[in-house]
Amino acid sequence: MKPGRLLAVTLATSLFGVSSPLLAEDEAPSYFDISPYAQTPSYAGKATDLMHLDNGMILEGGGLETPDGYTSGFRLTAGFSPLNLPQLDLGAEFTYRESDEVPTRHGDQPLILNTTSLGGSLVAGVRLGQLGLYAKSGFTEWEGDPVTRSEGMLIATTGTARVQGFGARLQHNRLVSRLEFEEFDAPSMAHLNLITASLHYPF
Repeated sequence: MKPGRLLAVTLATSLFGVSSPLLAEDEAPSYFDISPYAQTPSYAGKATDLMHLDNGMILEGGGLETPDGYTSGFRLTAGFSPLNLPQLDLGAEFTYRESDEVPTRHGDQPLILNTTSLGGSLVAGVRLGQLGLYAKSGFTEWEGDPVTRSEGMLIATTGTARVQGFGARLQHNRLVSRLEFEEFDAPSMAHLNLITASLHYPF
């Protein structure tokens, strides 16, 4: 490059803040946050156990179990962050749950049900530094099988319930704290309405 052109490029970079290839390549812009919490989705349950695919998709899966011991199952979440909005998290959540001997009511008659449900929700969240906030909304198909059958209850009860919830995730170094509220609008699925809090520290 001729000295005159080199001088012009140097002046342009100093006046307009344009990066020049003559600058050191290992100098990263200060607005890129490469800390672990900046790369983890706002809805993620843990700091680890995330699968990052080459196309930018992030997968997370794990078991579900309610504190009362009635329900177990699993949850799978697939999501991504738009390239032009890297702090925004979008995803889809799929859940399967089995509940044993849940006390409920059908009309004015008390029942004990074994229930299974399969649902899906859309999830959207935003990361604000170490804090992540998210919300979800979707539907679940459920089926209940009465434990004690009578002449009036010879068939299983089924239905569709709307699911909605929101949560917050805070990560400090490797310690992750998470708070989530989830609500089902079907009376027979009221045992799944939960507020959960957790702490996770991977070793």
